[in-house]
Amino acid sequence: MPTPPETAPHPAPGAPAAGLVALADRCVQCGLCLPHCPTYGLDRSEAESPRGRIAYIRAVASGQLEPTPAGDTHLDHCLGCRRCEQACPAGVEYGALLLGARAAQAQRTPPPRRERVAGWLLARPSLLGRLLDFQRVATPWLPAALRPALPPPPREPLPPPAGRERLAVFAGCIADRHESGSRAALARLLAAAGLDVEIPEGQGCCGAAAAHAGDAATAARLGDANRAAFQGRDRVLCLASGCLDSLSRSVDGRAEDALAALDALGDRLAFRPAHGRVVLHLPCTQRSGAALRRLLGRIPGLDLVVLPDAGCCGAAGLHQVAFPARAAALRGPVHAAVAASGATVLLSANIGCRLHLAPGLKMPVRHPIDFLAEHLA
Repeated sequence: MPTPPETAPHPAPGAPAAGLVALADRCVQCGLCLPHCPTYGLDRSEAESPRGRIAYIRAVASGQLEPTPAGDTHLDHCLGCRRCEQACPAGVEYGALLLGARAAQAQRTPPPRRERVAGWLLARPSLLGRLLDFQRVATPWLPAALRPALPPPPREPLPPPAGRERLAVFAGCIADRHESGSRAALARLLAAAGLDVEIPEGQGCCGAAAAHAGDAATAARLGDANRAAFQGRDRVLCLASGCLDSLSRSVDGRAEDALAALDALGDRLAFRPAHGRVVLHLPCTQRSGAALRRLLGRIPGLDLVVLPDAGCCGAAGLHQVAFPARAAALRGPVHAAVAASGATVLLSANIGCRLHLAPGLKMPVRHPIDFLAEHLA
């Protein structure tokens, strides 16, 4: 899959309409983005394409068109995967345009109830963590139809530091519980390379979900909290690819993909052989695909299959919550490719993708860091 574009800056809350028009005017309506857009592929409708959405955003922002429920629904359906940016010859900053349009949209129409509730919880990691702890304990007693396909694991403590250089690690919101073991695995990998980790207090959600729901004020508040939590840390490692861009803006560019950081230390790591076939899913948000393949290539005997690019899996932050039927339709081709791979384990570096892909799969769905640490020599 092509490398995602560099992140465009978030527009300020309530971005002026003139700013949206200026961003939209860069689109030359060539249509080269259409084959790369998952929602256009799903519906074959111009209104579900980047070109169609840009035309709608521009018409509303310029006052040529009153917002309509149908137009806003097509805007809601956008996954924010930004695959269109990779194909755009005019350099349209679609990510910034989408966030600005959604901020304006949220001022006139609140997001769907499910999305509001989920976003409210993500912005409160302590409460969310308690609910996930309860879910973990209750899962064995739930009817099979209600059991989560990827329940949160028990919390795993970090190994004690050994007085070496420390790298700060971002925990996030839902990943705070779901990736506890992955952070411990990262600590073991870094320890093998001669480094320690720390989890600074006071951090929380990266704010991406709030920004994509049009709640720019909450996104800014969450970003400020993370900026304060990581003050004075030169390097901040992020395990969830979907959080990296928002976190990087909050910490003034000091955030790094944990997999890319490990790849740079690869000569210090030794791995024991692996057995069986593993299939690798590369999320839309992942920039470190090449680094991850190099890391996994260091494991002797590993039979690795990289999924063909079937488009966004449908998770797309809270899209899987707000539009579950559409998200499931987008997930179908990915499930089919996984089944055809003959693998027994699926690896994916984004927590949202793992939670969305796990239902319907009869194999473990794991973060690549877990697999790498498991094979440390």
